[in-house]
Amino acid sequence: MASKVAAAAVDFTKIYSTLGLGKETVAALQAFRKRHADAQRIHAQLSSQPATVDLTHYRSILKNKAIVDDAEKLLNEFKPVTYDVNAHVKAIETFEAKAVSRAKETETKIDEELKELQATLANIEEARPFEDLTASEVGDAHPRIVEAVETMIKKGKWTVPGYKEKFGDLNFM
Repeated sequence: MASKVAAAAVDFTKIYSTLGLGKETVAALQAFRKRHADAQRIHAQLSSQPATVDLTHYRSILKNKAIVDDAEKLLNEFKPVTYDVNAHVKAIETFEAKAVSRAKETETKIDEELKELQATLANIEEARPFEDLTASEVGDAHPRIVEAVETMIKKGKWTVPGYKEKFGDLNFM
């Protein structure tokens, strides 16, 4: 009973979204939850039905007592079929192993992203404002910019492509 209350209190949509589970994992979990709910519903229906047969009632109603005797004999000889559920248990264990491995992979990816984000945040907090940077510091940080400027100077280009379109022409003459 406690498991039903706990299962009802869990918000699976929130879990799916906050854990960042893959589409396959979410679909597999939803299918498993559906099968579980169906099995619980069927179990509840069958457990509510009476399981005993009142043969004395049938003997009093029916004229042919041999039919009731045959039914009683069949009922007493009936042995329920046992199923080997090892295949199902193995399938569940493999599903569980896959889910655990995917969860661990997701955990490592999230940890790596978190470390990168923390490093980026620390870098941003330690960075100087843009106004305080010098041209040589920008060139040291991005050598491609220095190469591009040197190439433009060698070719005699003193204007930056797209500058006039973006900022306008400031020539007064």
